[in-house]
Amino acid sequence: MAKYKVTTDTEACIGCGVCASICPENWIMDDDGKAAPISAESDADCNKDAAENCPVQCIQIEETA
Repeated sequence: MAKYKVTTDTEACIGCGVCASICPENWIMDDDGKAAPISAESDADCNKDAAENCPVQCIQIEETA
């Protein structure tokens, strides 16, 4: 199974929640209303879908293994 490095530009995040709804295994909505990855290294394939569907494209996913 692939591992992914997950980063996000929190300043660009608009807090729409798309990532958290697509990939609840690795995304939560923080108290500030912005999305945050639960883990910066994850094997959840849905991270790619979350990044592709982010309306402001503030999620970067890099396959590490």
